Amino acid sequence: MSDNKPAPDPECRPVEFRGGGFAPTTVRWVGLGVFIVLIALAEAGTRMSVISALTLPRPSQVFATLADLYHSGMLWKHLWPSLSRLAVGSLLGASAGILIGVLIGLFSYIRSGLVPLVAAIFPIPKIALLPLFVIWFGIDEGSKYALIAFGTFTPTVVATYGAVDNVDRTLIRMGQSFGLSWSSIVRKIVLPGAMPGILSGLRISLSIAIILLVAAEMLGAEYGVGAYILQAGSLYDLEQLFAGVLILSCLGVLVSAAITLVERRILAWRT
Repeated sequence: MSDNKPAPDPECRPVEFRGGGFAPTTVRWVGLGVFIVLIALAEAGTRMSVISALTLPRPSQVFATLADLYHSGMLWKHLWPSLSRLAVGSLLGASAGILIGVLIGLFSYIRSGLVPLVAAIFPIPKIALLPLFVIWFGIDEGSKYALIAFGTFTPTVVATYGAVDNVDRTLIRMGQSFGLSWSSIVRKIVLPGAMPGILSGLRISLSIAIILLVAAEMLGAEYGVGAYILQAGSLYDLEQLFAGVLILSCLGVLVSAAITLVERRILAWRT
């Protein structure tokens, strides 16, 4: 029996994937190159007196200040308290925010009761509540943890229940048609489908937590990056001030990188 399959056309070629423009990838070293260019421009501008030394110190002097902080041991003396406050406060606020957000997304009565409350407290500037937290929890670590946790909690709640609401209802109906239980649908469909939105909300919440960390450490903290910046600002020591700002920037980059690693690991199914 002869094979009736047609011979392949030599002019046929595979069609290029047309959705590539909506699947962005990270180009290595481009971000680092942007930082290097900006630092080089600032260094050149301050050396040529295009930029006044009263408004912007030389980046080389800022790096020298950071090196002095490291060799003297004061860098870790300020950094470790900040990291512990950020970790504890963010963990408390983010955990509670994800839990409450999921409950709001799943249960109508909880949504009806808590969404107006979240909407009422979300616009309140959290820094303005710091004196109140000091009265409630004291001037020591409790008030700092509470401020960071509260500031992390509200955006995490909003991002989480919004992510749960955006899960494709067709997938939920499909799970119901296959006889999955309510808990299985939540565990296998709702939570994985909401995870991209939850992680995006955490990225914003942790950035807010760093801002509140600095504000909390400027009140009643002997050590911490915020206390270091406050001391440098009161002395108008621009090198130390920008060194503290650089530490916060690096902390923000590290937090963003950590969220990116979690996204790649948990959301590998999207690729």
